[in-house]
Amino acid sequence: MSSPRWMSLMRRVSLVFGAAMLAVGLAGAQSLNSPNFNAVSSNESSSSDSESVTDFGGGADALSVAASPSAPLGGGTGAGQQYGEKHGLFSLSRLAGEAGGGFNAPIGNATSSGSSSSTTYGGPWLTYGGNFTAGLGLRFSQRFSVLGEYQFIDDKLPGAFIAAVGTQGGNAHIWSLTLDPVIDLFPKAKNSVYITGGGGFYRKLTNFTDPEEGEECYYYCGIVVENETVYHFSSNQGGINFGAGFTHHLGNSSYGDTKTKLFAEARYVFVDTPDTAPSIATGHTETIPVTVGVRW
Repeated sequence: MSSPRWMSLMRRVSLVFGAAMLAVGLAGAQSLNSPNFNAVSSNESSSSDSESVTDFGGGADALSVAASPSAPLGGGTGAGQQYGEKHGLFSLSRLAGEAGGGFNAPIGNATSSGSSSSTTYGGPWLTYGGNFTAGLGLRFSQRFSVLGEYQFIDDKLPGAFIAAVGTQGGNAHIWSLTLDPVIDLFPKAKNSVYITGGGGFYRKLTNFTDPEEGEECYYYCGIVVENETVYHFSSNQGGINFGAGFTHHLGNSSYGDTKTKLFAEARYVFVDTPDTAPSIATGHTETIPVTVGVRW
């Protein structure tokens, strides 16, 4: 028969053992709810899912790329970086240009005064002619671009002016290199209006000609009459221009479907030219070139 002391000791051991088991149980429950356990469980689940998908021929990488909304199709960089590559300041998508031609109308102070021998001439010293225009530049936005432009203007000289000089023919050529901003007022519309203007370098060359006989030989030689320059006057100076134009987008009306458009414009050109022919023609040059062509 057991003694009371032994029974008391057994009760104490039982209590300690029960308390220890309760502590172990609580610790186990806390470890089941801990983040580390979730991470391990998630990794194990992902691993098992990956193996399952691989068994069916898919692959976990393909599944994760397809499921990710931010992943770019076809690999490569993200959308923001791709946009930067396509739309950088000097990328091809930023290039703007134009090419066209038309006629030219002199105005304003394109007149002269003075005398040559006994002849006094006070009329205009330019008549109508033609022009060719080409430009290339950068588009900074849908609304604003800057073009470097080359323009060649070919004008005839009035018969009275030619007679005052004492020759039988003549012409005036003006070519220029200018920097011209362009502002499109309605860039997303099918039909739009733009304004432009700028300035730069202008060279004007005025020629007076007389017919002269000469010999030309192709299959046989013969005498021909050609206009030869007997007197010319040239000048280099600065000038300005400004004007407006109308554009018509080709393709659909949505901007970006195509950047190509037809245009028609008129500009005022002022060139501070010196005397065209000393003691006969004085004054600067004012003219209005009207141009039609293609812009992009």
